[in-house]
Amino acid sequence: MYLYLILNIGSFIIPFLYSFHKKMRFIKQWKTVLLSIFCIAIFFIAWDVVFTAEGIWGFNKEYHLPYLIAGLPIEEILFFFCIPYASIFIHYSLQYFKPSMLLPEKATKNLTLLLALIIVLVLIFNTNKWYTLVNCTLLVVSLMLGFSFGLQLLRRFYISFLIILIPFFIVNGILTGSFIEEPVVWYNNEENLGIRIFTIPVEDIGYAFNLLFLIVLLNEQLKKTKLSVARIKLYSGLLIGF
Repeated sequence: MYLYLILNIGSFIIPFLYSFHKKMRFIKQWKTVLLSIFCIAIFFIAWDVVFTAEGIWGFNKEYHLPYLIAGLPIEEILFFFCIPYASIFIHYSLQYFKPSMLLPEKATKNLTLLLALIIVLVLIFNTNKWYTLVNCTLLVVSLMLGFSFGLQLLRRFYISFLIILIPFFIVNGILTGSFIEEPVVWYNNEENLGIRIFTIPVEDIGYAFNLLFLIVLLNEQLKKTKLSVARIKLYSGLLIGF
């Protein structure tokens, strides 16, 4: 009954504790990071509510607490805060400790366009599968947003996402049935490609990319906005002084 809750807490606790690291001080970014996670989580939770209601996926009551919000286990809602926080922490840790670890800009552009093309082709031939349709559509949007407004972010995010995939395969593998008798989260294979990596639907990788990259993209925009406001206040003060 507590497995899903344990996975959430276990994924969150170590990144949370290391957020107070005396050098990195990730806590200094909490205002924009937490706001970004909350904003993106609202969209994904709404998506989750609809897909759960339609039977596109669902949850095994043997592995979660008997408390539901809009048809979702409370652990599922926690998932959209605990897992993104842990993953975003990995991304910014890489940025702090390995600032020069970036893909070349040209390679990033080419990779983004190639991925978008592949996803569009998958989308065209699978418009009758709801998980594939919605996920691929959002993935194309995410990639194009990155290409247009966040190319420098993608140069690092592609690398950090590969690292994030290591704990992702462990946690999501357990959620989808690896190492346990039944999955915590089950999927209606009529609504996805039916391709699994171990027990994980291949769409889940795109889902994770969407969730995490949109948070990073929003966080960086919020940081810029905060900086702009600070500058406006500074310039206003100088003008008043004159």
